[in-house]
Amino acid sequence: MPEKRLFPDRYYPDILLFLILIPFISAINYYLTYSRIQLNWFLALTFTIDTVQGYFAWLGVRYFILYLDKKLPYQKGALRRIIWQQVGVLFIGLLIISLLTEWVSWLAKGEPAPLDFYTLDLFIIGIWFFVVNGVYVGLHYYHQWQKAESRQQQENYPPENHSDETSSKIRGLVVRTGKQDIRLSYEELAGFYVDDVYVVACHFGGKKYYLDQSLDKIEKSLPAGVFFRMNRKFILHQQMVSGFKRAENGKLLVLLQTHECFPSEVPVSRTKAPAFKSWFQPE
Repeated sequence: MPEKRLFPDRYYPDILLFLILIPFISAINYYLTYSRIQLNWFLALTFTIDTVQGYFAWLGVRYFILYLDKKLPYQKGALRRIIWQQVGVLFIGLLIISLLTEWVSWLAKGEPAPLDFYTLDLFIIGIWFFVVNGVYVGLHYYHQWQKAESRQQQENYPPENHSDETSSKIRGLVVRTGKQDIRLSYEELAGFYVDDVYVVACHFGGKKYYLDQSLDKIEKSLPAGVFFRMNRKFILHQQMVSGFKRAENGKLLVLLQTHECFPSEVPVSRTKAPAFKSWFQPE
């Protein structure tokens, strides 16, 4: 059975960041919500429970964000994505905290959580989930900025013996539609795939263009930092890739954003796996 990669590097270093931040958030919440604080076993117990609840809520929120990466990527509307993400993060986070608090209260005292938990504690915790969402939105755009900087450096400092190829990369790809030849920016293209004897270029908006070039020839003209040749059939833009999971014999299954031209997963061979990992997360 393939081992699914539970923590893609798309939001690195969020895991380490929140493993450290959540205990500090619990400490601040403890100070704001408890009127009498004494260094005893009760403090240690309640602080530990609050921190563990925080970790569970964060994991639930994180899985929701990764789900949105597949179903509602930023390319389909950044504002709509951010709004849905904020609403979902707030709802899921507060729901998990509420359910766990009620469960602990019934287990420890045999009664529901006190009313001030819902009037004060959840209000404070809700503010923190706005912060959590802001961190993930910020990490997304930070990594996009890093990739853009990397592409710009590759275009500004090309190898001397590849000037013609680099010039082609900057211009984009010329495709034929009807009686017209139009130039598409590489940022508009989700990828390419082989369909029988043709190579099909796919726009992020869903439109297809049939090309009279081989996939090998197209690969040579593409900016390597933006596109990757997954296998004999597919070349994909980095924005189409949401993560990967390990398969048998060192192979990878690359997880893709939802697009009508492509399946949800494409295989990468064992020999190409190291190159893909370096491309997916450049140092």
